[in-house]
Amino acid sequence: MNTEVVTLHVENDVATITLNRPEVKNALNQEAHEQLYDAFEEADERKDVKVIVLTGSGDAFCSGADLKAVDLNDIENFNYGRVLRETYNRLITLMSHIGKPIIASINGIAVGAGLSIALACDYRVANKEAVFGLGFLKIGLVPDAGASYFLPRLVGYPTALELALKDTFDVNEAKSIGLINSIGELDTYVERCKKLPPTAYRLMKENFRESFDHHLAEVLEREVTAQREASESKEHRMALAHFVNKKSR
Repeated sequence: MNTEVVTLHVENDVATITLNRPEVKNALNQEAHEQLYDAFEEADERKDVKVIVLTGSGDAFCSGADLKAVDLNDIENFNYGRVLRETYNRLITLMSHIGKPIIASINGIAVGAGLSIALACDYRVANKEAVFGLGFLKIGLVPDAGASYFLPRLVGYPTALELALKDTFDVNEAKSIGLINSIGELDTYVERCKKLPPTAYRLMKENFRESFDHHLAEVLEREVTAQREASESKEHRMALAHFVNKKSR
């Protein structure tokens, strides 16, 4: 994939998607949204991709929506709801349904919708210079792009409300509250994810996501269905044979 504002590079079973607007801290405009969606879709479909890594160019992960793209002279006719449905909601829905592990490599500032996109990834690994923030209330808006769903689930409802009061916070606080998984261990997470059984991981991810919206009995039935499919996968059959042969020695 050869683009200017989003790049996709595949090597050693890993697809690295890079937001490439360093001059605006990788803020997302319409073009970036379209190319980011296409990059995730391609990475999901490619057989030579086991893990997807999302990162930013320069010293930023993503500074959120490119507010400079909004025409202030026509602000009365700017439909925020329509824009959300056509851009962020479409992207977050795709990311949540991708069965492959998605790792956010947070290499700098991740604020606003930029933070929201990181929250939608399966894992978040940050460098020591990373800075986080919601930022929505500062401009009279509510958290969007899935932040209302993912943030309370990751850090808890009271902490999510507390973060809304903050300006920005550093990587150590992000780690202490469970917002990120690790500081500076991207390669470790990539290698772990590459070894995951793809069928079982996809089914686990679906069950975890759906468990919040279903009763226990329904979740148990989902596990029955998922386990049946996982047990028929080649990775399970190979692992089982390896385990039995090892025990019989």
